[in-house]
Amino acid sequence: MAAIPALDPEAEPSMDVILVGSSELSSPVSPGAGRDLIAYEVKVNQRNIEDICLCCGSLQVHTQHPLFEGGMCAPCKDKFLDALFLYDDDGYQSYCSICCSGETLLICGNPDCTRCYCFECVDSLVGPGTSGKVHAMSNWVCFLCLPFSRSGLLQRRRKWRGQLKAFYDRESESPLEMFETVPVWRREPVRVLSLFEDIKKELTSLGFLESGSDPGQLKHLDDVTDTVRKDVEEWGPFDLLYGATPPLGHTCDHPPSWYLFQFHRLLQYARPGSGSPRPFFWMFVDNLVLNKEDQDVASRFLEMEPTTIPDVRGGSLQNAVRVWSNIPAIRSSRQWALVSEEELSLLTQNRQSSKLAAKQPTKLVKNCFLPLREYFKYFSTELTSSL
Repeated sequence: MAAIPALDPEAEPSMDVILVGSSELSSPVSPGAGRDLIAYEVKVNQRNIEDICLCCGSLQVHTQHPLFEGGMCAPCKDKFLDALFLYDDDGYQSYCSICCSGETLLICGNPDCTRCYCFECVDSLVGPGTSGKVHAMSNWVCFLCLPFSRSGLLQRRRKWRGQLKAFYDRESESPLEMFETVPVWRREPVRVLSLFEDIKKELTSLGFLESGSDPGQLKHLDDVTDTVRKDVEEWGPFDLLYGATPPLGHTCDHPPSWYLFQFHRLLQYARPGSGSPRPFFWMFVDNLVLNKEDQDVASRFLEMEPTTIPDVRGGSLQNAVRVWSNIPAIRSSRQWALVSEEELSLLTQNRQSSKLAAKQPTKLVKNCFLPLREYFKYFSTELTSSL
C-alpha cells in the first residue's frame, strides 16, 4: 500500500473532522479537581494552559507535554514515558496519546496513524460531548493528523516529533537516545538482518514486509563465523538487527555465549556512524539459555539490563525470554507481568529435564516490533492472526 501523505492542508478532507469554536468552551461551570478544572482555569481564571497538567488538571507542573500545548506533572510524566510506545494486538497504541490512560479510546481513522484518545481528554479539552460525536463518525481523523492545529483547548505543538524526542531524551531514565519519529511520506520499508533465527514470518504478519517482498529487505544468517564488516556493509544498510539464542531444548551448535558475542560483533558493523540521525534498532533475545555470568556480560556489552517477557497462561508460566533492545517501550513496566528469578529458574529446569523445545518463542517478542510503525513503512493495516 502506498504511503498516504499526511493530510495536505489544501486538500479536501476525505474523513470526518470535529471543529470546536470558542463558544463551546466560553462559560465553563466551576468544577471540582481533575481535568474538568483545565477549561475553567484557562477560560475563567485566564491561566496559561502551559501551567496546568494537560493529563490530570494538576497545577504542580513539572515539564511540558511534548505533543500538545500544556503542562505535565511529575506523576503523569512518568506514566506518559511508560506507555508512550505500548501497542495492543490490533496494532493501535494501548493508551490515550494525551494522558496515557483512559478506559474507552477513540481510534484515528487515518490508515497510517496508530494513535488513540480517551473520552475524558476529548470532552475536557475539545468540548463537552465531543467524544460522543466522534464515536458516531465512521472515519475520524485525530488531532495529530488534522490539517489545522487547534481543536478547542487542544493545540498541537509545532514540530511535535522533535519535541517528543527532546522530551524523551530529557525526562527518561533510559541511557539510550530516542530516534525522532518519521513522517508518513518519508517512511521507507524496513531493512532487516536476522541472525540465528528467521523473523520474516513475524514481520510479514505485522505488515512490515510484503508477502513475496524483495529478498533484500530481510537477510537471514544462521552462521556468521566468516562474516566480516565488508559483507555487512555490502548487504546493508540495515534498519533492524535481530539475534537470538536457540530455544531451550534445541541442540546448540555453539556455546550459548557464542550467539551473544557474534551478535555484538555484527552490531558494531551494522549500526550507523556516531551522530547519524538515521533510526537504527536492534534486539537480542535470550531463550533462557544464558547463565548468570553470560547475562551480566550481555548487559555490559549492550549497555542495559534485560527485560523479561513471560508467557503466562492459566495462571502459570509457560515460557519466557530475556530481551535486550533499543526499541521503545520494551522496558515498560505496564507491558509485562512480573516474573521472579525463581520462577524462571524452575521453568528452565523443567524444560531441560523434559528435553522439550519451547514452541515459537518469537511469538513473545512479535508485538515488540510494533513501535517501528512510527519509523518505517508498513504494507497492511490489519494484523494477521496466522501466528
